[in-house]
Amino acid sequence: MKRRQFLQAATVGAASTAVAAPAIAQSMPEVKWRLQSGFPKSLDTIYGAAEVIAKFVNEATDGKFQIQPFAAGEIVGTPQVADAVGNGTVEMGHTCSYYYFGKDPTFAIGTALPFGLNARQMNAWLYHGEGNNLLNEFYAKHNIYAMPAGNTGAQMGGWFRKEIKTVEDLKGLKMRIAGLAGQIMAKLGAVPQQIPGGDIYPALERGTIDAAEWVGPYDDEKLGFAKVAPYYYYPGFWEGGPAIHLFINQAKFKELPKNYQAILTAAAGYANVDMLAKYDARNPAALRRLLGAGTQLRPYSQEILEAAFKAANEVYDETSAKNPDFKKVYESVRGFRNEEYLWFQVAEYAYDTFMIRARARG
Repeated sequence: MKRRQFLQAATVGAASTAVAAPAIAQSMPEVKWRLQSGFPKSLDTIYGAAEVIAKFVNEATDGKFQIQPFAAGEIVGTPQVADAVGNGTVEMGHTCSYYYFGKDPTFAIGTALPFGLNARQMNAWLYHGEGNNLLNEFYAKHNIYAMPAGNTGAQMGGWFRKEIKTVEDLKGLKMRIAGLAGQIMAKLGAVPQQIPGGDIYPALERGTIDAAEWVGPYDDEKLGFAKVAPYYYYPGFWEGGPAIHLFINQAKFKELPKNYQAILTAAAGYANVDMLAKYDARNPAALRRLLGAGTQLRPYSQEILEAAFKAANEVYDETSAKNPDFKKVYESVRGFRNEEYLWFQVAEYAYDTFMIRARARG
């Protein structure tokens, strides 16, 4: 009797295994995607996030879902990444949303608003505010589904060939700066130029531009800006916590099995944390090296910051009046920012302020 029961159980077990194997195989199809980065390979932090995502997905699927990253310009240039993803030239892009400001100013909010959110607040808005939903509602109009996949933290205010002390000093100054920040600087008299990262150094060296902003000490040192522009300003008020996004062709994402969608989402989330951690770990030593080599560190004057803040609010009002998509997302960010600083001024600000003063005694 027991032998008969055992054989029956074994038969049922074998049958269930036979059913399960094909089901597993069907849920793990072979998928090969191309990922066009908006950044050069020399920037191991910001370009490196694309490699982190590809490695994570490959290992999590035992090589079934393969993503091949390409550096800026290898398939399309940085200015074309959003279109290439939307029209299916590539399945994915890893880039700054604000590069596509010219298509619609709402793209700028996906990266950062001048005088907007810091890195932690940006993640809070994206993940637990309504940020991701609002942005993807907008991106869907361009056949893009997006998820945060990196953040640089608060950026520096750029490299200048001469000292900038007053708003008057900005008049006529040609500066590499993108999107809404460029419009704000234009209100202060500067002449904004949108130039990809790899082209900034030669433009500064030739004098085609007078100033340029990129990210911060670690990346800026790699790009060599200190050799041609000695004055290094802070803070980058236009990027208090800029998010880098993974743009995915919307139709292609919907075609993925649910487990692949979940793995890709987890990979982007890991890259988001990893990039910020890398910048925070590497910027201090890079700043020391730059200062040791003669870089002149300068704060923006209160006059410039106040004038830029006023200009930013004017730009937001003007843009909101013409663009309902922008207005909807901007109002969400503005309200969230004001609530966040209600909290940050209590514990975070007090703690950081004390620790900055006390660090020499520790």
